[in-house]
Parts: sequence; structure tokens; C-alpha cells
Amino acid sequence: MSAEISTPRRRIFAWTLFDFANTAFYVIILTVGFPTYFREIVAGDSSAADLLWSISFSASMLIVALLSPILGAAADHGAGKKRFLAVFTGLCIAATASLFFVEGSMILTGMLLLILANIGFEAGLVFYDAFLPEIATERSYGRVSGYGFAMGYVGSLVTLLLAFPLYEGGFDEMNLGSIRLSFLMAASFFLVFSLPLFLVVPDRQHRPAVQFDLVRVGLRRVRSTFREFSRYKNVGKFLLAYFVYIDGVNTIIIFSAIFARQTLKFELDEIVLFFAMVQTSAMIGSVLFGILADHIGQKKSLNISLLIWLAIVVASYLVVEKTHFYAIGFFAGIALGSSQSISRSLMSHLTPMEKKTEFFGFFSFFGKASAILGPLVFGIVSSVSNQRNAIISVAFFLVLGLILLQRVDEPAKET
Repeated sequence: MSAEISTPRRRIFAWTLFDFANTAFYVIILTVGFPTYFREIVAGDSSAADLLWSISFSASMLIVALLSPILGAAADHGAGKKRFLAVFTGLCIAATASLFFVEGSMILTGMLLLILANIGFEAGLVFYDAFLPEIATERSYGRVSGYGFAMGYVGSLVTLLLAFPLYEGGFDEMNLGSIRLSFLMAASFFLVFSLPLFLVVPDRQHRPAVQFDLVRVGLRRVRSTFREFSRYKNVGKFLLAYFVYIDGVNTIIIFSAIFARQTLKFELDEIVLFFAMVQTSAMIGSVLFGILADHIGQKKSLNISLLIWLAIVVASYLVVEKTHFYAIGFFAGIALGSSQSISRSLMSHLTPMEKKTEFFGFFSFFGKASAILGPLVFGIVSSVSNQRNAIISVAFFLVLGLILLQRVDEPAKET
């Protein structure tokens, strides 16, 4: 099906399949398989393992944060979102597949490949997110964004189902090859199911290729946007709030499996089951809160989601029993699906059409830059104290972000 003759529904479905595809990387490499493998096998269960993991993740996010506005502005200029998305998706897939070769004590190699893979994953999202206003109407941003995240959580469940037999043996030396095989599986899954977007969804911003300096053009567009930012103060207020609260969300996500393994003594197959439940409730949360946002507004819905996150942090600090942590995980999924989906749809609702891709570059910039500080704070607190104190430190980011969000004025809905 070519992009020119594809229907809007097919375009939306193809777009959501990219969410279905990329969550294989998100689940296996960032949350379940590789984080625990890195801590116990690659870093040798070192006392500095949490800090090493946070340094790797934060370094990749710093690089993406610096690239995002430039890439978004350059794509708006005419380089084409789809072209950039293909390059960064390829980088993520190649680096993810290469993690198969990382074994015990290969700390620098593991850190470098993680950095490259996450750069590809996160930078690609700048262009993926920017397709939203081209395939949906303003009135359906919340709903379509929710469909995308819901499809992503379906992909997560499928990925976990495929990975479960590989993880049943835990960290027994005879099973380490199976765990590493899951990294190849994640790369293959991402490759296959990302293809429909490139085949079906048109790049409406694409213009004939011209020779120009991408960095120079991108920086000029970014400087122009900063000069004009006085006209978009409300967008700036939202980006500041997003910068703070999404830091807390990102930190919880990337350390959740490590916390379950080290503090609550979960086995690897138990972690897989835990995240399967989280992804199921996240799918429900993304759809329900997407519909809720279209009815009561994105801001009110986002307030509810952040309050749930605060309750989750406090409960995680106090939890002792595994069964109680499963209950926390259910509500964490609801909060995860809703906060991510609503943030994206609210950003689309706040920004002018002619600035969508460029402003989504800033949206990505603030999201990625925020993920530098929170994980480092967690890693440092965990290294000098313990993971319970580290998890409660995340509450600061959520509370401050919630306060800042109240300063944002949500535009009136279309009638």
C-alpha cells in the first residue's frame, strides 16, 4: 500500500505499529533484560553498578537533548522526517543486536552500545512524534496518541511473552546465552514492525532534496524559535513542567527492574511477569486517559496521572512483600500509559501547526535533558545509601512538576 493511496485509518494504524515495534527495545534493553544483565553480569554486581547504569543512560540522553532541537528544525526545513527516522531507527537496531556479544566484565563496551542504541531510539522519537498532527485532527490528538501508546503496550506484552522462555533459567551461567539472545530478538522485532510506517505514512513536510548545512540551518531555526518564544509563553510553561515531572517518570522506569531484583529479590522470570502486568494496565491507562483527556481536557487528566505517580513512589518506598509490589505495578502501568500519552497530545494541542516539528524537537529536548539529572540522583543516592532512599528522592521531581503544570493554560477545545 503506497503512501499516496493509503487511507487515514491505515496511516494511523501504520503509525501506531511503530510504537508496537520500538517497545521491544524499550522493554528488553531499558527496563527488564539488559538492566539486570548489566548489573549482575557485565558490572559483576558491583556497588557502583547503579551509578554506571545511570551514567550510560544519562550520557545518551544528554547527546539526544543537544541534537533534538537541531534535528527537528532541520526536518522542518525540508530534509524530511522519514529520512531521519530511518537513520536513527537503524542505529538503534544495529547497536541493540550488537549487545548480544557483550559478556561479563565488558563494562565499557556494554555502556557504549547502550548509549548508541538509546541515541537512535530517542532521537527517532522526535520525528515519530511529529507525525501525529499530520495523521490526526486537533480534536482527536488525545485519542490517536492514546492508540499509539496502547499499541506500544501490546508490543511490550508480545515481547515479554517471547522473552519469557529465554529468561526462565535466570542468571544461571548456562542460561546467559539465552538472555543475550533476547537482545537479538528485540532488534529483529523493532526492524520488522517499524517497516509499515515507512511504506504507508506520507511525509507531508518533505521537499525536494537540496544541499545545505543541516547544523547551520537547524541552529538558525532554533535561534529564531528562541527569539520568538515570547509569543509562545504558554508552550514554555508546559515544557518547563514537563522537563521536571517526566524526569521522575523516566527515573522510575529505568530503575524499576533493578529495584525489584536487588531490593525485593525478584527472580528474572518474576520481573518479566511483573512488567507484563504493568504493560497490560498501561495499555488500559493510555486508552482510557486518552478518551478522558478529550472529554475533560489534557491538563486535568495529566494532574490525575501525576498524583497517581506520587502515590506509587511513596508505596514503593514502604513496600516489603512481592505481592504488594505487583499491586503497585498495576497502578504504575495506569500512570505510565496516561502520563506519556497525555503529554504528547497536550504538546500537539499547544503548538501552532507551522511549528509542530520544530517544537516537538524542543519537547524531545526537554524530555531527554530531564532524564539526565533524575537517574544520576538515583544512582548517587543508591550508591551512598540504598535503593529505598533513592526511590523516594524521585518524589521531588513529581511534586515540583505538578506545581509548575498549574501555570499552563490549556486552549479551549474545538466545538
